[in-house]
Amino acid sequence: MTTTALEEIAGTLRASRLQGQPIAAPTETWPFLDVDAAFAVQKINVSHAVENGDRLVGYKLGNIAKVMQDAFGLDQPDYGHLLASSFAYEGTTLKLDTFIEPFVELEPAFVLKGHLGGRNTTIADVINAIDYALPAIEIIDSRVKNWAIGLPDTLADNGSTGAIILGGTPRRLTDLNLRDTRGVLRFNDREVISGTTGNILGNPIAALAWLVNRLSDYDVEFEPGQVILPGSCLQAVPMREAGRWSGTFEGWGTIEFDVAP
Repeated sequence: MTTTALEEIAGTLRASRLQGQPIAAPTETWPFLDVDAAFAVQKINVSHAVENGDRLVGYKLGNIAKVMQDAFGLDQPDYGHLLASSFAYEGTTLKLDTFIEPFVELEPAFVLKGHLGGRNTTIADVINAIDYALPAIEIIDSRVKNWAIGLPDTLADNGSTGAIILGGTPRRLTDLNLRDTRGVLRFNDREVISGTTGNILGNPIAALAWLVNRLSDYDVEFEPGQVILPGSCLQAVPMREAGRWSGTFEGWGTIEFDVAP
């Protein structure tokens, strides 16, 4: 695709985010948009954000769990950049009308102490590079109307990122069983859904290794201090009304936030 077309797609997605109005899937309007071109669109909008005062603070993997792929009609994971402006504080109130069609996910987050990058990155490399893990909530929100997305659509839309909330209970990997830690999402004190970290490609460290290797195709490398999200351990839940959400990893920690109309 031409640079002009990529810039046009990027601008359309930026306008959708700013105006809070969904658009048709980019692949409908630009049928030649493929995965590589979509990631180029993603990078254009990240560069635009950084040039306007935002900050790149990490990367995310999405739709790695089978339940997530089934829910959104995808057969492959997606991935995106994490910008500082996407992070919200635990315990604060989010406004529902700042999103288009949001869903809530529970997942671990990793903060790096070492560099990660390049093909053939192993799980051992990943373990050595992680400083600590945190419980996290990701709110995914597509700029595409009715979530009618294919992989290029969600990649162009930066992995359908909406907002991220990090919990306040950091743990070393040796203090956790990420192979089989149960996670639960609750809304207004009612359990909505549960799952285990084993749903994240067997364990979320393996998912992180997958992400490093995949993004090496685009010469993307991870730096110390960055936050990496490996994907949800359970199916995302629609966030449609005001109330209180909480996400808990048993034996680890809880994250809570409120939603206002």
